[in-house]
Amino acid sequence: MPHTPVPADELSARLDRLRHALEQRDPAWSMMILENKIDLYYFTGTMQEGALVITPEEATLFVRRSYDCAQQESLFSDIRPLGSFRGIAEAFSNIPETVYVASRTMTLQKLTMLNKYLPFIPKPADDILSQLRAVKSQYELDCMRQSGRLHQQVIEQIAPALLRSGVSEARLCSEVCTAMLDRGAMGISRFNQPAAEDVLGVASFSENSLRAAALDSPSGTVGTCIAMKSIGSSERRLHEGDVVLLDIPCGMHGYHTDKSITFYYGELSRHPQGSLIRTAREQCVFLENEAAAMMKPGAVPAEIYEKLLACVDPTFRSGFMNACKFFGHSIGLTMDETPVLARGFNEPLTAGMTLAVEPKIALDGIGLVGCENTYEIVTQGPARSLTGACDTTLEIIG
Repeated sequence: MPHTPVPADELSARLDRLRHALEQRDPAWSMMILENKIDLYYFTGTMQEGALVITPEEATLFVRRSYDCAQQESLFSDIRPLGSFRGIAEAFSNIPETVYVASRTMTLQKLTMLNKYLPFIPKPADDILSQLRAVKSQYELDCMRQSGRLHQQVIEQIAPALLRSGVSEARLCSEVCTAMLDRGAMGISRFNQPAAEDVLGVASFSENSLRAAALDSPSGTVGTCIAMKSIGSSERRLHEGDVVLLDIPCGMHGYHTDKSITFYYGELSRHPQGSLIRTAREQCVFLENEAAAMMKPGAVPAEIYEKLLACVDPTFRSGFMNACKFFGHSIGLTMDETPVLARGFNEPLTAGMTLAVEPKIALDGIGLVGCENTYEIVTQGPARSLTGACDTTLEIIG
């Protein structure tokens, strides 16, 4: 059920792992304060306005709004109403000189408000929080597996039937998202980057899929307007001979899966460069399968990235990933978690990690061709797709 609370033992285990990681980093640590909605949900099972204070002995969620919702939704053991941050100072009289925070998401305004009553120096703990969320528990994997099954059904089975001449990019994206919502999806995709916006996804036809998006993504879109580079255009209509890119995430219980699919609307043999489109698509399918075979416990993301780059046909290297410098990204409570299949990520993969692999090739004058699925790193063998196949139907005859 979509409104089933996060189990209490799951929340307790996450706090235990956090305390252990902090102790390993700093045996003298004495306090952490988190206020970002994703962090609050991860550790407390509710997404309210407030702050979570964690010490070696206790953890208290202070809620400004809504305390009643927090009590109804969360199985967290200590939830208290909060009028102002003065309440934290009153509950914790001995505020340490330094307090661990999520510096990537804490704004200067929020820090100033906290420091008004809690005079501490912030100490970043973003890497610890990222590492904790990188390895999923069985509860988290179950949520993502549910999302993946729904994702596969909608993108592979339902979306092809929604393609018809004259449908706009925006309408197509909204219809795919509605199909997900009708089947229990949560209806939004979240990002960890402070500058990124929560979005539905992208539907792009031919040349529009080559347009640069605001996010660090190979998938392009003209967007609904200059102010919203997402969803798709309400003016660009589908016609025979278009390459169709759907890059539309799915999610359940807060956890995302990512999947992209490429269609050709019409008979590919009638396109002047039909063989190039098909070959590019086959290259992407090959690369995704190669990535899945490489993603095993102990494998190093940066090394996987270099091996995959070496496999790219020289014909497609200039347009590979549409100028993006990665091959896949971790995913969970947000779309853009770590590690990433890219240079600089040298910590080995671990069973329980989940990564979206998205090989894509930009073809000048044609559009973006590619595929994407979300994978679970398993104890033995290649990574397991949660979202279905990469070698899906290409031609859709209207």
